[in-house]
Amino acid sequence: FVRNPYSSPTKKMATRIDLTEADGTARSIDLGESDLVFITNGGCVENSSMGSQTEPAAWTPEIKPGGGWDMWRRIAKQDPSFGHPDVFCGDPEHSKWMSATVTTLDMEIPPYIQKICKRDPFTGHVVTGGIVTVEDSNWLMSWTLNRQQQFRDQPKGQLCVWVYGLFPDKPGNYVKKPMQECTGEEICEEWLYHMGVPVEKIEDLAKNHANTVPVMMPYIDAFFMPRSAGDRPDVVPDGAVNFAFLGQFAETPRDTIFTTEYSMRTGMEAVYTLCDVDRGVPEVWGSVYDVRNLLNATVMLRDGKPITDMKLNPIEKTVLKQILKKLDSTDIPMLLKEYGVI
Repeated sequence: FVRNPYSSPTKKMATRIDLTEADGTARSIDLGESDLVFITNGGCVENSSMGSQTEPAAWTPEIKPGGGWDMWRRIAKQDPSFGHPDVFCGDPEHSKWMSATVTTLDMEIPPYIQKICKRDPFTGHVVTGGIVTVEDSNWLMSWTLNRQQQFRDQPKGQLCVWVYGLFPDKPGNYVKKPMQECTGEEICEEWLYHMGVPVEKIEDLAKNHANTVPVMMPYIDAFFMPRSAGDRPDVVPDGAVNFAFLGQFAETPRDTIFTTEYSMRTGMEAVYTLCDVDRGVPEVWGSVYDVRNLLNATVMLRDGKPITDMKLNPIEKTVLKQILKKLDSTDIPMLLKEYGVI
């Protein structure tokens, strides 16, 4: 990507894309004003490294940011309106954290999961329902288990758990070493410890009844780094005629990063602007202000079961019936029935 040598503050144009193939071969693509270039600048998973059950994930902060960061740096050198990538990728010590997948191999670990989430993890329904955070974890560990099986070829008798730690440079509570120095097996041990597994069982369960893969992500929190106006380029910078920036490191109003919707809206804004489409980008979904969405979410959290299916004592059942009876003369029962609340 190069800036037009004849560009001015009022006109900026991409005139060429320089490519390096996987085999090292270099080639170029010349561009005109009618050729549109969409740039995903930066990338929160760039430079990530994977470990294994017996090997830690490599932590190599000395390696320069690659991929989207390197591309953005090259582009940003050409004009200050193209942002300041080093604000986001220049301090991996503060933008890193670690993730891991724990795959249970048999029925030895699942009962401990069920004891915490109060749900059978093999039903195919919601399991944890959200993220379980271990408040007293030195790593500030959290974990979650979505509907299983999570992958098409995942064996029916296995569970895939996502575990992560926000402080990977601190010693663990059970494994007395930083998360970033731990093998997958050791990370699993720490997780089992915080789930209340008896200490004498932890080592065997982590080693023989699970497979854990750690991942180091140096820039996973890059979009949360302190920034100022202008550090992220506008989706379509002033004067840009044939290029736009997309994703979490592009600036668009009325929205917040860390959502899939943000990336979609920057794409819409880019296309509508460059192609002169007379259409507005949809506003952020105000679900929290819509009682219908709140009712629907409540039912979904209960795996689609109505509140009338709850285990209530006789007094609670009587009170619920009286409330519903008083509402008979309103539109509320119709709303509750439509969204499966009753």
